[in-house]
Amino acid sequence: MRGPEIIARNQRMKANMEREGLPFNAERNMSYNSRLAQELSKWAESRGKGDEIHDALFRAYFVDVRNIGKADVLAQIAAENGLPADEATEVLLSRKYKSAVDEDWKRCAAYGVNAVPTFLAGRYLMVGAQPYEELERLIQHVSQAGESSPQ
Repeated sequence: MRGPEIIARNQRMKANMEREGLPFNAERNMSYNSRLAQELSKWAESRGKGDEIHDALFRAYFVDVRNIGKADVLAQIAAENGLPADEATEVLLSRKYKSAVDEDWKRCAAYGVNAVPTFLAGRYLMVGAQPYEELERLIQHVSQAGESSPQ
């Protein structure tokens, strides 16, 4: 992405975040690979800290503009959220949760998911950050149709 594209993206993101009451740093001008962060999340979930680490990674990426593609940054985030940094480092460097994330990616590809966020309800996909009302309409539509999401 180039300067004008980054500015336009950030303006859209800022508007979406403000609408939903979420924090966002509009000065953010970098994108980082989130693969290791996904692996950290899998580990944190196994330790009962999934919600905490997901919120912390969101804040690190969108507000604090931290590089969530680096193991040392992720270990620090883990420690800030009650998880042992040394264990987080070992998990990330050994890639212990790589196959679990690979399976998630394969399942997403099978459903046609190729962007984040994507919401799957029944046989319908909704791509991109959406207002709450749109998500509610999707769920109501699927509920009225008597469909369920694939497992």
